[in-house]
Amino acid sequence: MASKKAFYFVIAVLLSIGIGSAVYRHTVDGIPLVPGTQTVNWTVEARVTFQAQGQPIEAALTLPEDPGFATLSESAASPGYGLTLARQDGARKAVWTKREAAGSQELYFTANLVQKNAAPLEEPNEPAPPEPVVWAEGVDTAAQTLVDLAWDRSAGNLSYAQQVATMIFDKEQGQNVELLLGHYQPAELMVQLMRAAAIPARVSHALMLEDGRRRQNLVSVVEVYDNGQWHLFDPATGQSGRPDNMLLWQRASASVLDITGATDSRVTFSIIKDTRPALATAVDMMTAKGLASFSLYSLPLEEQSLIRGLLLVPIGVLVVVFLRVIVGLKTSGTFMPVLIALAFIQTTLLTGLVGFLLIVAVGLYIRGYLSNLNLLLISRISAVVITVLGIITAFTLLAYNLGLTEGLTITFFPMIILAWTIERMSILWEEEGPKEVAVQGGGSLLVAVITYLCMVNPLVQHWVFNFLGVHLVILALVLMLGQYTGYRLLELRRFRPLAGDS
Repeated sequence: MASKKAFYFVIAVLLSIGIGSAVYRHTVDGIPLVPGTQTVNWTVEARVTFQAQGQPIEAALTLPEDPGFATLSESAASPGYGLTLARQDGARKAVWTKREAAGSQELYFTANLVQKNAAPLEEPNEPAPPEPVVWAEGVDTAAQTLVDLAWDRSAGNLSYAQQVATMIFDKEQGQNVELLLGHYQPAELMVQLMRAAAIPARVSHALMLEDGRRRQNLVSVVEVYDNGQWHLFDPATGQSGRPDNMLLWQRASASVLDITGATDSRVTFSIIKDTRPALATAVDMMTAKGLASFSLYSLPLEEQSLIRGLLLVPIGVLVVVFLRVIVGLKTSGTFMPVLIALAFIQTTLLTGLVGFLLIVAVGLYIRGYLSNLNLLLISRISAVVITVLGIITAFTLLAYNLGLTEGLTITFFPMIILAWTIERMSILWEEEGPKEVAVQGGGSLLVAVITYLCMVNPLVQHWVFNFLGVHLVILALVLMLGQYTGYRLLELRRFRPLAGDS
């Protein structure tokens, strides 16, 4: 009883680790569940222009750190300028420097971004309480009236923000709102009204992603803090929430672009949208994170190709175990069908079947002659191996001279396995007769074909290589099948007379 509990515990552990690792690879690493899945890739180019005054130049452009997007690659075009990526004022920035410059200048920064699943804008550290608001002269009373009105109509930070947004962006604005909008921009006014109620808020800038757009400007959005998260409000409409095509460009820093030694500075954006394989995107993201060394994709291509083939073997093993234990098919050799199926992958199914039947048929004929010589077992097996080699060579030459190039792939058959198959079938012929040879030989070919069809399935090949936890699940299934003690499906034929009598 104790051993059964330990067995079920091992099965549960294998299934948990296997399924859990597959879920992790999909949700965290971004490996797609289905091969051929495409992802949307946004290429955003920031163009910085300014008039240099013949003085040292230092231009700092805030770079996006949006949790809703992953950066695949970044590049800059700035001839004659030094470029440094640094963190300043709590934000990541591209800093261009030059000892002296004069006249019109242009700097470019390009980023390739991939949109991830929508994630909340979490804030691990609660922001400090806002400083008391100092209003412009003559608007204190109007501002306090709006604060009191919104406070009475709200029940929390978000509902207060919604009330403020409704008052500011309502088409029929009251006199107090019109007075305040004469001194503040809408986004700035909303942030001031939030801070007047001791609620953390800030103005951020975002880029609306649209394919083929040029010279786009950033738009202002208002972030309101509540219960560990920042919530977005659109100052243009007063609505809360985040559009799918919004890229937050500047959040923590005070400004998007800071330049010393120049005038008339401006930053505009061009956007291009394209699609690319989701698997390539996931590999690039893992490489950017430094996690690619733990992936099979870090291996040389030759080793990757070899591993891809080897990782299909557990699939073949599972198919063989199921067909033998549950269905009850007989095969010549336990896992010979798996090796034959691997050969079919190289030869294609039809060519492989024809080649296999030709080799085995000729081999059985020659093996029948060798049995009359009363040789020792080792000598007879060796003679069969050499004979199989000769048969493969002869068929290859014949196929080449006949122009049947597909026949050349017959060399991929495992020679030793074929020799043992011929030896087994010859002995079986002598002991059980040709019928049993046909049953086991046909069963082997049927299992090999089913195994081949499973192995060449693109979904199976994708999963066994990219989700290694699948092999733990296969191991658990094989162990569970090993506990099966019931009837095999083909054995149920014995009960047919009973069904007829009823």
